[in-house]
Amino acid sequence: MVNVEIPEIPKHYTASPSSHIGTPHLTINKEATIDLDSSNAFEGPEKLLEVWFSASATDLPGQAGPLGLKAVSADTWKEMLDLVNCKVLSVIESEHVDAYLLSESSMFVFPHKVILKTCGTTTLLWGLPRLLEIAALDAGFPHVTAQPLRGVPAAATPYRVFYSRKNFLYPDQQRGPHRSWRDEVRYLDQRFQGGSAYMIGKMNGEHWYLYITGPDTRLTPPPSPERELLDLPGTETKFMSYPTRMLRERPMDEDGDETLEILMTDLEEQNARQFYLEDASAVAEGRFFQKARDARKGAVQSLGAIPEEKSESLGGSTVLNSGANTRPQSEDSFDVFEQTSSDHSGFNSDNDDLMFPEELTTEGHTLGTVVSETCGLADVYPTSKYPDARIDAYLFTPCGFSANGVVPAPGGALNGSKKGSDATHYFTVHVTPEPNCSYASFETNVPARQSGRETVEVVEHVVGIFKPGRFSVTIFEAKGSEQVGGIGGGGGGDVGSAAITAKSKGMESITGYKRVDRIVHDLDGYDLRVSVWLLCWLFFEEG
Repeated sequence: MVNVEIPEIPKHYTASPSSHIGTPHLTINKEATIDLDSSNAFEGPEKLLEVWFSASATDLPGQAGPLGLKAVSADTWKEMLDLVNCKVLSVIESEHVDAYLLSESSMFVFPHKVILKTCGTTTLLWGLPRLLEIAALDAGFPHVTAQPLRGVPAAATPYRVFYSRKNFLYPDQQRGPHRSWRDEVRYLDQRFQGGSAYMIGKMNGEHWYLYITGPDTRLTPPPSPERELLDLPGTETKFMSYPTRMLRERPMDEDGDETLEILMTDLEEQNARQFYLEDASAVAEGRFFQKARDARKGAVQSLGAIPEEKSESLGGSTVLNSGANTRPQSEDSFDVFEQTSSDHSGFNSDNDDLMFPEELTTEGHTLGTVVSETCGLADVYPTSKYPDARIDAYLFTPCGFSANGVVPAPGGALNGSKKGSDATHYFTVHVTPEPNCSYASFETNVPARQSGRETVEVVEHVVGIFKPGRFSVTIFEAKGSEQVGGIGGGGGGDVGSAAITAKSKGMESITGYKRVDRIVHDLDGYDLRVSVWLLCWLFFEEG
């Protein structure tokens, strides 16, 4: 989605709160949605930053109150996002997480962590210093005091930091520290000590970059004037394309943390038309008038036959043209609805009289909702299973689609859970459908043990929506979640390579696709599994 200059976020949003306590409710920033245009969107693959300030949402350190980062105002986050070059379109607020839908992707704010995901030419890392300052001054987390004379702002000390991205389609268009992976690593090293950088996959093909810090991350001290003159080497990027083992120093408090990410390219062109405003509006128009016809039929059936002598105002009676009413029509009865149109079956007069809502012809949240329902996204985590789930979707001009989902666990957090955030999870979807740079991403932290679906089922569902020519699946999972059956499905007691391999077996096949690469890593406290898939006919053609 393209960067645009948009008016300030209004002081008072237009909200639609739920009547049920604890149910997520949506807030829309209507001013920020004016004149958004994705015509120049080109770089679909997102940059993803996740900063933890505590291992638990219910045990926050320092002066942080129980809300932690959720106590920070929307205006404050907006100022930080200005540095990233994106705007807030709307917000879903819930008890455990606030989901911000942005002009370029999404942000999720938990009490103890922030997840920021942006696409295009956004400058995500430029927002990091301000994020650390907000966590310190606005949320009350332990921090390093500001040094105004040296231009050093206050900065909260993170518990862990994760930064990752896929290889860019157009790297030469990026700005700031995002012009190269080396620059991004250098920028992160200037702020955190002991970070590790990885490149996962083929150097001359699909690959994925990851920067991760260990637990209890330490901030890099501000450089002295003498040190600033030195060109010191940064963290070396490890090229990992084979199973690797990194031993844990100690058990992790964030056991159960898990993320599934599906990155898709070469979307089937005709199928991708559903994410164009023109096509989505046509679908919405058909749905709108069909609902009107159904409502009219229901009204006719509920009226039944009205005898003439009991309905002088109608001058006759209503006769249903249905199998349930076989009484022959006589001069004493007539169909009042039939008199309104020369073509009763077409309901033309109804269509002529009805006003097609303008919001179904222009970009925005209304058409976004239509797309999320018709494409099948709303069925990934359906309300029949998650009654309090909420989707916030937006369709752009002339094309492009973004959606956030907040998915409260049915019945609240699992028994024995240490984390309040375990009661609420999220998913996020972003689509760039143009044929020359088509891309779609799906990310979620809804655990398999909660959804009742194996990872492969979720992947097949999502892939079926977008029909990519190729895609990669990344599963990033804390080791403790292996003992309770995490996002990979199944369970297991061992934390070694055997357990990782066993949990990957569910991803042995995806209907219609051939797996061309699989990479398994054992990182510090986390298991990482990456697989790359190609349409079968493309595999044989390229082979």
